[in-house]
Amino acid sequence: MKVLLVAIMLFWLPGYGVAMPQDNSEAPPIKVVNATQDQAIAERLRAITTSIAGMEHIEISVQAGVLTLSGEVASTQLKSEVAAIASRLEGVVHVQNQLQEQLAVRSRLEPAAEKFREMLSTTVQMLPLLLLAVLAVLVFWLVGSWLSNRGALLRRLGLSELATNLGMRFVRLIITGIGILIALELLDATALVSAMLGVAGVIGIALGFAFRNIVENYLAGVLLSTRNPFAIGDAIQVNNMTGKVMRLTSRDTVLMTLDGNHLRIPNSLIITSPMTNFSRNPLRRFEFNVGVSVDLDLLVVRQLAIVTLQAMPGILTDPRPRVLVQELGDSAVTVRVFAWVDQRETDFLKARSEAIRLVKAAFDNAGIEMPEPIYRIHMADVSSEHGKKTVQPGTFSTGPETPIDPAVDVSTDDSIEQQLEAELSQSDEQNLLPAAKPSRAGST
Repeated sequence: MKVLLVAIMLFWLPGYGVAMPQDNSEAPPIKVVNATQDQAIAERLRAITTSIAGMEHIEISVQAGVLTLSGEVASTQLKSEVAAIASRLEGVVHVQNQLQEQLAVRSRLEPAAEKFREMLSTTVQMLPLLLLAVLAVLVFWLVGSWLSNRGALLRRLGLSELATNLGMRFVRLIITGIGILIALELLDATALVSAMLGVAGVIGIALGFAFRNIVENYLAGVLLSTRNPFAIGDAIQVNNMTGKVMRLTSRDTVLMTLDGNHLRIPNSLIITSPMTNFSRNPLRRFEFNVGVSVDLDLLVVRQLAIVTLQAMPGILTDPRPRVLVQELGDSAVTVRVFAWVDQRETDFLKARSEAIRLVKAAFDNAGIEMPEPIYRIHMADVSSEHGKKTVQPGTFSTGPETPIDPAVDVSTDDSIEQQLEAELSQSDEQNLLPAAKPSRAGST
């Protein structure tokens, strides 16, 4: 069996060696072409290069399918492009790129000059449309400016000067924007609008963060000038800051403090903070506390204080003075005294000061004891009823015993008003408050 297998293998071995395919990894053969095809390749490529700007001066030669490029081109990009075009031509076996990049200044400037000539030609062709677009923007801008100077209607609606100016600026901006959109439509550049709006949005966000405080104060100034919570000369208090209003600007409110200093408060702080206007109501009530002994008859004490205040100049009888028991302590009773004045005729601080002085004098003359802040031991007399001191109503008359000084001065103090008027007459700073004579009411 083994001898038979060996014989079969020897019989087929020569044929097997002939029939086995060979692995041939060599490149495919190059077709032999005649010179006529070389000339056709050169003419085709030459026709292409002469039609492309910057390739006019390229020298082309073809021999046996090998294409040689020589000469100068304007840029490296053109050098790569012409080599790519040559390699795509049918019949080209290999491309020898011997092109050189032009280094002369003139050759460098020629492409830019060509582009400039094209732009100039396009501009000349679009000149009528360009003039019409400029005319549209100019007309709409003039219309917006004319309308922005017609703020009388908004003033009739009750808007302030600052709010009116802001509204007129918006009107002018909107009308001018319509003119710009029409101009872009004429120039067929509406795609630019989206880009402009996007850029404007980004710029608006950036400016909003950068000038947030300025914008807040400006808008607060618009609200203050519209709502008119105070006028020139009004005495106001914002937080712990007190003074008389001098002017309202687009950014801050200027006060003159009672010691003659200028105080600038940001408008946004006034809008967001509690504010007290002491001058809006000419009638104003002052109050103060008095401590008396626990042994006294509080009805007599109250009546004495009321009679004293009613006899004082500048104190109003309607509303009448009031005296209320405030607190009962271990060694004293606190009594609170209330009285009203008319700030147009009476100075608030002077009236309060004189009222304290006269009530104390009346209590001293009537023998009403004001306890000292010390502890003392009293020996009570059991023979008297409940050990109380009695003060008869006749002992606190406002006659000779407790005279009211006729020289009491409670007239209004206009020293701050005079300085305020002088400042307003000399300063040219913007004032959004209506011109008016400063009020003399409202001392704080």
